[in-house]
Amino acid sequence: MTDPDLSVRIGSIELPNPVMTASGTAGHSTELAPYLNIAALGAFVVKSLSVMPWDGNPAPRVHETPAGMINSVGLQGPGVESWCRDELPVLVGANVQRVVASIWGRTVEEYRAAAVALADVPAEVIAIEVNLSCPNLDGGRHLFAHDAELSATVIGQVVDSVQRPVWAKLSPNTDRLADVAGAVAGAGAEAVTLVNTLLGMVIDTEERRPLLGGGGGGLSGPAMHPVAVRAVYDCRAAHPDLPIIGVGGIGTARDAVELMLAGANAVQVGTASFADPRAPATVLEGLRDWCAQHEVRRISSLVGGAHG
Repeated sequence: MTDPDLSVRIGSIELPNPVMTASGTAGHSTELAPYLNIAALGAFVVKSLSVMPWDGNPAPRVHETPAGMINSVGLQGPGVESWCRDELPVLVGANVQRVVASIWGRTVEEYRAAAVALADVPAEVIAIEVNLSCPNLDGGRHLFAHDAELSATVIGQVVDSVQRPVWAKLSPNTDRLADVAGAVAGAGAEAVTLVNTLLGMVIDTEERRPLLGGGGGGLSGPAMHPVAVRAVYDCRAAHPDLPIIGVGGIGTARDAVELMLAGANAVQVGTASFADPRAPATVLEGLRDWCAQHEVRRISSLVGGAHG
């Protein structure tokens, strides 16, 4: 069999393969370049950026859990302006031609301002991924991604501010996930990224208090993979034509295939990179081998295959 066709389409964007980094796990620039050819990935998704520099949460920020990790990094970052000036040129100079900028905010206006600051970035920034799993200071203490109407408002503001595709990254911590996905699609999102971390906490039993400096945190890694599979499956069933990027506990090609069969058009590799920085490349090569072994000529033919 000839080499399988690994190209995939996400809305208006065609990628040479379905494997990306996951926001928050690969840094803001070329931090992973010593370990793999980041330019060969389907796309490189950077750590979420706000319109202003942000220090993040107090230490400790990361803790290993059974089959995963929990983090309370708190979205530390240099801000959009600094990233555009200092770090994006390094990525482009490394021949990374498919960059996805992830943005976050505490209010609708902060999301809009971050998007406006990205309006004139180079063409290598092919999409804006909007991290909606942030505490909402506009309408309550819950996450934006738990509110379909407010999520749609944020996406509408971002779509109006940038002339490039917008993806919405959603939370698994709500029973309204399919409704939120439909709302952001209706507001102009070309795709949804499913899913962000699960809310969790670890208690230090000696100190008798939360172990992480920020209190609670986000659980990621293999332990949450079945949750991601279910989220993708349910959203594909509810929205047959909505492009989906699957993320959650992907460490092997089989994990990626499972999410694609559930309905993902592409995947992102995140927590596995902390254990092995080569993980995105390993998953990509594994997908090529898996397709060859199973006589799959076009990887896009797997999308939604578990729905019968």
